[in-house]
Amino acid sequence: MDIRSVTLFCEPDFPAAQMADFFTAVRPAFAYPLQSTRLATPPFPDWWLEEADVPARARELAQTWQAAGASYISLGPVLLRHDARWIDHIPALLAATDVFFASVEIANTQGQIDTARCQLAAKLIKTVSQILPNGFGNLYLTALANCPPGSPFFPVAYHQGGPAHFAIAVESADIARQAIQSASSLAEARDNLIEAIETAAFRLTLTAQELADTYQIPFSGIDFSLAPFPTDAKSLGGALEALGLPYLGSAGSLFAAGFVTEAIARANFPGCGFSGLMLPVLEDSVLARRAAEGLLTVQDLLSYSAVCGVGLDTIPLPGEVSEGALTAVLLDVAMLASRLNKPLTARLMPLPGLAAGDPVTFDFPYFADSRVMGIAGTGVSGVMAQEARLAIRPVKRET
Repeated sequence: MDIRSVTLFCEPDFPAAQMADFFTAVRPAFAYPLQSTRLATPPFPDWWLEEADVPARARELAQTWQAAGASYISLGPVLLRHDARWIDHIPALLAATDVFFASVEIANTQGQIDTARCQLAAKLIKTVSQILPNGFGNLYLTALANCPPGSPFFPVAYHQGGPAHFAIAVESADIARQAIQSASSLAEARDNLIEAIETAAFRLTLTAQELADTYQIPFSGIDFSLAPFPTDAKSLGGALEALGLPYLGSAGSLFAAGFVTEAIARANFPGCGFSGLMLPVLEDSVLARRAAEGLLTVQDLLSYSAVCGVGLDTIPLPGEVSEGALTAVLLDVAMLASRLNKPLTARLMPLPGLAAGDPVTFDFPYFADSRVMGIAGTGVSGVMAQEARLAIRPVKRET
């Protein structure tokens, strides 16, 4: 297991010296390898100077915060309460530097879905796909549905405002695989996983609380989502298949996803964020392989999101995918998140010049090779294509 990040949530004017001291102490403090230290601000429309030169201001902020120890910075989302024109600034922000992440809310935490924002987010995804020739720009962008502040994973991370705090995001698919492979029954697999999570979380919490006491920055929890790394030994797809699936995407896959997620929910630790199951296609070698084989579809992944976490993540799509098709996917994510009252995201990656089925290869150590996935249909029409903000009631259990 690794620590994906220690994320500091603070106001943009948080003292750089205090940030630097904290990050310097964090890096060697934990018993597990730490990949990065990160910063998440409140939603940027709340503090960005709109009249500022966006590229110059972006580079200045990136240099200042990087000098203080932040490897990456999440600028927070354009929320439904913000004027939609703020979305127009995002391409310039992402093009100015490779350390900023941004997001657009398509459904808020009060149960409202905005179909116009789904359309604008789809247009933005297409625009950002052209920033770099290989479409890599959308790694830094996601759409948010019912996502509150405080998750330490990027790009979803943002600060609610007020006093600073920090949280931990882990990369722990390997402990799920080990727990399952060493078990002779489902009950034993669940017990193994719960014990592994609680043991690791206990060690992390002890160190985090010491840092919190020393630097007077509260510790707000661990997002113990079972995030993968693109090797088979650290594949969450491989862990799910180890339960007894012939391949991920086959019948039984939804059970497997729900089984592992439910085990995480049983574990006792100071949780935050998703604390669920992450199925990012390009970040997981087995997921990438099953997608390349045509065994795993976008709709499969969306269905698993009903019982696990995060939603659609690092999905390689045709470069010519239409805004209408992207909008339709975002509407699905927004409705699923709102009806089930759970946080979901959509990080969709149209790849210029590539069509469905074409090989996908990035010179990036955190991505596995795969193939471009298709989206069923061409989009929506009629009343579903109209702009509307809808209040959605979550599902209530019958009594």
